[in-house]
Amino acid sequence: MKNKRLFTGLLITVIATAILSFKGPGEELLHKMVDQLYKWRAEHPQEKVYLQFDKPAYAIGDDIWFKAYVTIGSKHQLSALSEILNVDLIDENDSVKRSIKLPLISGLASGDFALADSMKEGNYRIRAYTNWMRNESEAYFFDKTITVTNSISNNVFTKTAFTYSTQNGKQKVKALISYSNINGEPYVAKEVSYHIELNGKTVFKGKGVTDDKGNIEASFINTTNDLAATGQILTTIKYAEKKMAEKAIAIKAVSNKIDVQFFPEGGSLINGVNSKIAFKAIGADGLGVDVKGTVVDDQNQVIANFNSTHLGMGVFKFVPATGKTYKAHITYTDGSEGIFDLPKAVDNAYSLAIDNSYDDNILIKILPGKDLLNGDTPTAGLLLVAQVGGEIYYAGNSADGGKTFTAEIPKSKFPSGIVQFTLFSDKGEPLNERLVFVKNNDDLKLLVSTDKKKYAPREKVTISLNVKNTEDKPVSASFSAAVIDLSKVSVDETAEESILSNILLTSDLKGYIEKPGYYFHNADAQTDLDALLLTQGYRRFEWKKILNDSFNPIVYKPEKTLQVSGHLKTFGGKPVAGGKVTLFTTSGGVFIIDTVSDDKGNFVFRDLVFRDSIRFVVQARTAKDRKNLEIELDNIAPQAVGKNKNAPDVQVNISDGQSVYLKNSKNKFSEDIKYGIGNHTIVLKEVFIKDVKSKKDLVKNSSNLNGPGNADQVFTYKDFENMGGNFISSLQMKIFGVLFRNGVPYSTRSPSTPMTILIDGMQVDPDYLNTLSTMDVGSVEVLRTIANTMIYGYRGGGGVLVITTKRGGEGSVYNRYAPGVVTYAPKGYYKAREFYSPSYDDPKTNTQMQDLRSTIYWKPNIITDKDGNATFSFFNADARATYRILIEGIDVDGNLGRQVYTYKVE
Repeated sequence: MKNKRLFTGLLITVIATAILSFKGPGEELLHKMVDQLYKWRAEHPQEKVYLQFDKPAYAIGDDIWFKAYVTIGSKHQLSALSEILNVDLIDENDSVKRSIKLPLISGLASGDFALADSMKEGNYRIRAYTNWMRNESEAYFFDKTITVTNSISNNVFTKTAFTYSTQNGKQKVKALISYSNINGEPYVAKEVSYHIELNGKTVFKGKGVTDDKGNIEASFINTTNDLAATGQILTTIKYAEKKMAEKAIAIKAVSNKIDVQFFPEGGSLINGVNSKIAFKAIGADGLGVDVKGTVVDDQNQVIANFNSTHLGMGVFKFVPATGKTYKAHITYTDGSEGIFDLPKAVDNAYSLAIDNSYDDNILIKILPGKDLLNGDTPTAGLLLVAQVGGEIYYAGNSADGGKTFTAEIPKSKFPSGIVQFTLFSDKGEPLNERLVFVKNNDDLKLLVSTDKKKYAPREKVTISLNVKNTEDKPVSASFSAAVIDLSKVSVDETAEESILSNILLTSDLKGYIEKPGYYFHNADAQTDLDALLLTQGYRRFEWKKILNDSFNPIVYKPEKTLQVSGHLKTFGGKPVAGGKVTLFTTSGGVFIIDTVSDDKGNFVFRDLVFRDSIRFVVQARTAKDRKNLEIELDNIAPQAVGKNKNAPDVQVNISDGQSVYLKNSKNKFSEDIKYGIGNHTIVLKEVFIKDVKSKKDLVKNSSNLNGPGNADQVFTYKDFENMGGNFISSLQMKIFGVLFRNGVPYSTRSPSTPMTILIDGMQVDPDYLNTLSTMDVGSVEVLRTIANTMIYGYRGGGGVLVITTKRGGEGSVYNRYAPGVVTYAPKGYYKAREFYSPSYDDPKTNTQMQDLRSTIYWKPNIITDKDGNATFSFFNADARATYRILIEGIDVDGNLGRQVYTYKVE
């Protein structure tokens, strides 16, 4: 451990309640900051949400299991502000495939998504947020990119390599696509057609035949003039007689351009001051790129050498000289070079130098440029403030008129996480800013043990968990545990996000963080973590807005319970006061409740608890028992899907390295079908055709010009039962050959032309689909082939969706059947399923079926007792392998815990 003596007389330290004792220059400004931050925290308390998953990647037919932790404030305590959590499953076309609401109990919830067999493979996102978090934009949401592979109905696997060049000043991209079966055997001499989409528009079409290695080359020019364009290659291969497969391949970049940015510590390079500069080299795909280089002055003299130490990032120092300019000469790994200008050094700024390499203390040195040091401009001194989550934990100032000071601050003064240091002038102007990561020894201590050292397949395993705090006292806390088979599921712990990396680090930073687990998995990563914070922006708030009382408006309230609300009005539009409103349903038994509208005609039914797919009837009468009025229900617009902030995590070759997992997934599916296990929906073509014929009677009211039931796919209301109330999400889980982009359906046969949507014979805009509930829909007929679309002429160019509502009339979230009566199908709570784990000591358990689980066990609700103990048991699968147990959790004081434990099955 290193120690340094505190510089004399220039520092006053103020922590939490001691702020009020601060005296001297900056006292009034500090008190204003304290007041404004208190106001901001009171009006805008900051929630975070973290999801632990059972494993890092999935296959079609799997279940995604997760536990949610919602925290609040600088100490990461479990939040009691919001009591409802929204979780979305989003596909690579930014369409919400599934959306659920979960009740939060003391900031905790658990849920799951079933990956239906009809879904497509690809890169998906899981997004989680509370309604309150929507006030601070989508950037604050939990958002994770996952890959979903497919071996069940997939006979073709691709691997693509991109190379880049320039042609006539334009970026040329060459994609070498390899086609093979699940065993890696190439598809030779097979016809392939493809088209290229960039930024949602088709830029090129082509076709060819695979070579003796199963390869085909798809080259195109980036005609968008957007060097950051992304898109996909949509290919169709005829891999066997009368058998074709469609594949979508992500295009993450259209060039091999590398951007290098330089970040002087504190914001400015200062002439004559030994300055620290961080740099970050990023490829066009958003991932870090290793580089090395030299800094030269305008006389081409080498001033400094540098090289990246982790993911394209690094730090170097040099002393800029007045009147000189500097360039960085970069050498890339392929030997090519680039030249970049360094920021211009100045004389009228302050240097905020922070050394965080010491074990126990943070050393700070503030120096001015020569213009400030030698100038005659009077000053009342400088004020340095350090805050975490809107709470000031440190304040230091220079002497009256002072322009420099040095400080040594114990790290124990701060909670674990990101500390924002800001230097202010005497007028309250932020001059410099620097982020520092503090990791105190405050993690919960998790001791995980098994009852045996080695186990046999299908043998019972008992796990004991003991939890203590840093004072070695037992802790009662909430944990979740996932057990996986490492021979089937690979884990990259450097890339794995954890409860520590999310809550303490990434949730407070702007932009994409590559491989966040590295900074917590590697004990020697402190230097690299400091480089990350020198190059990454803070997201919680801006000082100027706080001091100017410029807070974001509160649009979304914390959700405490489910409710149904609206207002009454006459046919002429005047509010109806004192109207009697009745809410009732017969789903699951009779429920009825009354209320009265206020003087503005508003009414609300609060504190409701109901499941998805429930349908209410709302009936209203005036005070004189007249029913000639209208009911308008409030519907909160769903959260829009923004650009994927973790786009660099998108995998081009999602099946690469997954052969064992894919084969196991296929074998498991066969076992499930053989023994009738699971909720598998995939059907063979023969069965599908038979099913269409059997459904004709159910769609007899259809407006399909081909005749009811004459379609490529037919779904009836029975197909949407128990799938939730949101129609578009349920449809996307069932339909195939149709992509949804921003809620607009496109047939993969005509991916550039939106499908025509007909509801009860009337053409509607795609937005109309968002107003439909599954309870409104009687049938859906999908027309994609020319035999079925030709009758619609130009309207059938992109395909047709023929939707028939149960009433045969207007379909919407709520329907008006008569004056003063509407039906309503709001989104209710999703009831999380229970993870199935076989009990081989139960004679009723089927022991003939192969046990091919990749997730061996999932338990989201482990609570340690007053002695810090908990136990859980499960049975191993058939695989002889290393099994991995991951346990994460939190106590009531916001202390976090994480432990990985492995054992052998032989």
